[in-house]
Amino acid sequence: MSGSYGVVVGMEAEAALVRAAMPAARVGISGATAEGARAAVDDLIRQGAKALLSFGLAGGLDPDLRPGTVLVPRHVRLPDGRLLAAAPALLAWLGDGRPDRVSADLLHSDDIVATAGRKGALFRRTGCAGLDMESGFVAEGAVRARVPFAVLRVVCDPAGRSLPPAAILALRPDGRIGLGGILLSVLRRPGQIPALIALGRDAAQARRRAAQVLRDIA
Repeated sequence: MSGSYGVVVGMEAEAALVRAAMPAARVGISGATAEGARAAVDDLIRQGAKALLSFGLAGGLDPDLRPGTVLVPRHVRLPDGRLLAAAPALLAWLGDGRPDRVSADLLHSDDIVATAGRKGALFRRTGCAGLDMESGFVAEGAVRARVPFAVLRVVCDPAGRSLPPAAILALRPDGRIGLGGILLSVLRRPGQIPALIALGRDAAQARRRAAQVLRDIA
């Protein structure tokens, strides 16, 4: 990947994977906020990015998908129902059509979808395989700037699992993990510790798979 590509991620840990595998790529970090995602996309376009990639972990919506499943969606579905199509050439580069890729649509959400119940409702309504908080801004920004885009995401939390409160409080706008927020939340609600352990295990698996995919396509 050349420096003309811009990659938008949610967290610093995802940015580190991109920098290791594709050091020439420009990276923007959203910090898991809508404002941060919009700013990251706009900044990459101002820097002259000729193509945009949304990369990182995703929440699962399809109950059949396990942590580590690779999503290369052909469309990003926006909250208003619009479908924006990824560029065929970029899809081919990411392995579209391979048996270890899922090409079903990805849903964009402006907020964190934390509960299994809400994930199930979104899957029934949209049929999307997963969701994240950056891809909609990447898709819209690419269309506005008339540059191609694509999405490469790996399922972290599966559809049937709710996120523990500490996982949400841990997110910082700079894309890093706030350990203080985790500790305070655990002290208040120690019963969430098993769910946190499970989430950590799934996140580690998803990051390993994401790193492997980046190495394969770089």
